[in-house]
Amino acid sequence: MKSTIEEIRHRFDNDVERFSNLETGQSATMDAPLALELVAGAAAAVNPHAKSLLDVGCGAGNYSLKLLQSLPDMNITLVDLSAPMLERAAQRVGMATKGVVETVQSDIRELELDESRFDVIVAAAMLHHLREEEEWREVFAKLHRALRPGGSLWIFDLVESSSSPIETLMREHYADYLTQLRDAEYARHVFDYIEREDTPRSLLFQLELLRASGFEMVEVLHKNCCFAAFGGVKAQ
Repeated sequence: MKSTIEEIRHRFDNDVERFSNLETGQSATMDAPLALELVAGAAAAVNPHAKSLLDVGCGAGNYSLKLLQSLPDMNITLVDLSAPMLERAAQRVGMATKGVVETVQSDIRELELDESRFDVIVAAAMLHHLREEEEWREVFAKLHRALRPGGSLWIFDLVESSSSPIETLMREHYADYLTQLRDAEYARHVFDYIEREDTPRSLLFQLELLRASGFEMVEVLHKNCCFAAFGGVKAQ
């Protein structure tokens, strides 16, 4: 049995500090600082006049803060399961923008979003908590609807591989990374909570889903092992 939403929320409620470093991002995530740079750069390149950002699964606000360096004074809507995460994110982001900062404690599956409201949406290390394929389709369609014409969605997340042998290989590389980061016990700890909490889908599945949801242009920014940064642009 996978963790319930309440169990996942509880873990994040007690993990705020790990998500509060803009320089390193989440250390357990491979290439986290690079992903921050690439997502912020892509959003600024595609939507240089963006005035509104939706940060889904915002954690402590690192992605909003990074995007504000390139797209200053946007209005920011922060969404997360965890109230302590939202509190920290609102505090940090509020000091970095003259725009309005709104916080919403919700599961993206339950959240109602206004159509054509946002110029940019980011979803970092969040979508892997979706379960059934229908949930994935509904959430991608919801995010597409929430974007203004020409707006963009950028994702950085844990992904699985399309073939079992490649998935095994990628897991071995990720285990090596975690062991070098701390030790073998830490690697086991990370894989244990991935097994309990996460149901990632392949990069190919998500790229196809972006297309099926109506995104006109789909881009891969980076992939290393079992993590990928990618996104799509809504038609004008």
